[in-house]
Amino acid sequence: MSAETNRLPAGETSRSIRIPTGSATLDGELAVPPNADGLVIFAHANSRRSLRNRELARLLRKAGLGTLLLELLTPEECAEESHGAHLSFNMGLLTQRLDCAAHWVAAEDEARNLRIGFFGSDAGAGAALVAAADLGKSIGAVVSRGGLPDLAGNALRRVKSPTLLIVGEQDEPALEVNEEAYEMLAGEKTLSIVRGATHHFEERGALEDVARLAAEWFLEHLRPFSSA
Repeated sequence: MSAETNRLPAGETSRSIRIPTGSATLDGELAVPPNADGLVIFAHANSRRSLRNRELARLLRKAGLGTLLLELLTPEECAEESHGAHLSFNMGLLTQRLDCAAHWVAAEDEARNLRIGFFGSDAGAGAALVAAADLGKSIGAVVSRGGLPDLAGNALRRVKSPTLLIVGEQDEPALEVNEEAYEMLAGEKTLSIVRGATHHFEERGALEDVARLAAEWFLEHLRPFSSA
């Protein structure tokens, strides 16, 4: 089910994993620093191959959070995307796979005592919010980075997990849909705008600002389970 654990500095462990979801087996990379304060699942079609997601995951681990860079689509499905398959916008498919991933991770030795959060971008943010609505209190927090939370539709009203929406100041289309989604969210919520940033947060310091905002949100809300 998993590859051998790799030796990393400062006691951190990292391993490649495979998660069965029924319709497909998903690849991922699970990394947990010692004494982690929570576990963040990245919700993206190809998280492991995204340099931005890998950098964000590194910064979250530096802050004391475990990370799972999860491929929500298989390599074959990603190839189909170039031919108009649009699977990366299939909320039912992505949500079901996130549900499976959350249950799988919760049973692993590294994470069984850690609260889980979702970190979504683009359409993955919509799927993360629907999954959070479905899974309820088992999801401690959600963060969206330049995401499309509107794809969650009416599920936004059912989200109980504290939700942080991060948008670039210059990303006007995303800013509009995030403001609308923010109004629909019924639980604890914050909309943070990164000054001067565009959709991919490529400007100097922008991605670091995203990581800081996300880490603070996750650390605040992914508190350990009570032993009572």
